[in-house]
Amino acid sequence: MGGGARELAGYLAALGGWVAALAAAALPQWRQSSYAGDAIITAVGLHEGLWMSCAAQSTGQVQCRLHDSLLSLDVHIQTSRALMVISLLLGFFGIIVSVVGMKCTKVGEEDPITKSRIAVAGGVLFILCGLCTLAAVSLYATQVTYEFFSASTPINARYEFGSALFVGWGAASLTVLGGSLLCCSCPAKERQGQQYYRQSQPSTAREPHVKISSAIRGEQCL
Repeated sequence: MGGGARELAGYLAALGGWVAALAAAALPQWRQSSYAGDAIITAVGLHEGLWMSCAAQSTGQVQCRLHDSLLSLDVHIQTSRALMVISLLLGFFGIIVSVVGMKCTKVGEEDPITKSRIAVAGGVLFILCGLCTLAAVSLYATQVTYEFFSASTPINARYEFGSALFVGWGAASLTVLGGSLLCCSCPAKERQGQQYYRQSQPSTAREPHVKISSAIRGEQCL
């Protein structure tokens, strides 16, 4: 795969991961009510996310309510919120920076090495975006797992993983993969420049020796 195709593939993968992370942050299905045990709730299905909680009736009607207070939320929800916001901001800046640094764009064509370094910077932003998404989703999933197996949690109040967690894990994988592909563009360019400089340096160093030898020969002829 050529450098330009690799960059384009990495950019599209990272962009898809960022969109998936945005969808995961907005979805209310970060955890859903569990139907394990003898007491099964059949009339109402409960879903909770970072920003709202929803109740789905058996008739298909869904009622959602935003979380009233930020400070009254659990610590893991506040932390996951902050990590997802940071992740989306890093991904947004990564989208802009990567477009400037990619070979398929016309910006900065006169300096290809600097352009490649900008693409690498965009890749690093995407990797950080994916890591923040992974941390947020994994932290929330850890808390859900802890509460599910805790003996103090009633059976009717237990929750399981929601679909938003799996979307978040997929988004983190795509974003890290795309950022890694973007980071593979700069070193090859720099090595080519260094090899060219090293190859051209001995030729310039031999020029004084050639001039001295020619001058000695001229004196011997005189």
